[in-house]
Amino acid sequence: MFGKSALRGARHFATTLSRPSYIGSAPIRLAEGMECFTEAVPFEFSKSFTKGKHTISLNKQIVVKGPKGVLKTAVPDFVSITNENNIVNVSVENPDDKVQRSMWGTSRALIQNNVIGTSEGHLAIVKFVGTGYRAAIEKEGEDTVVSLKVGYPFTPRLKVPSGLTVTSPNPTRLLIEGTDKQQVKLFAARIREFRKPEPYKGKGIFVDDETIKLKQKKIK
Repeated sequence: MFGKSALRGARHFATTLSRPSYIGSAPIRLAEGMECFTEAVPFEFSKSFTKGKHTISLNKQIVVKGPKGVLKTAVPDFVSITNENNIVNVSVENPDDKVQRSMWGTSRALIQNNVIGTSEGHLAIVKFVGTGYRAAIEKEGEDTVVSLKVGYPFTPRLKVPSGLTVTSPNPTRLLIEGTDKQQVKLFAARIREFRKPEPYKGKGIFVDDETIKLKQKKIK
């Protein structure tokens, strides 16, 4: 039996992504010592959703174990994997079915992200552009907090979620690292919300390779 804590880190299948089947059929290579296998989701934690006329059950999950941790992704019941000689192949029951084919590549992409996350980790780089814009990392008891100076009369403060590590090589850069790609990018996006890049002076908070095309101010 699984407790709530065992499933807290599980990633539920996202229906908003769509990948062609040729991506779904691409093999995933595991580093030496890594594991990838399927396990059942306890009935009380299983979920289902509808897509068109189809009812899709998320009653199993793909578990990936690596040197940096363990990640779980709930997948539709028609998705299966094989793991031979550290080569993982993802398949679906009926590749000709439009719904299954659309989710085949998505499942494979999520598993691939977890393999990278548990072996190498994921990274987001947050850059502060603007006079006086900067960030600092502070401790509040046992919590790590990111404080922002981005032109407000107050200092926004964000608690770093469990599972993430945030460092600051200089006051205008933050490095966010973690095993879960979605969690890493989501925290970077939360920081960016406090000062989105603006197109007239090019100031703001930029994530990774983000750029912005400058506009000319209209003169009345």
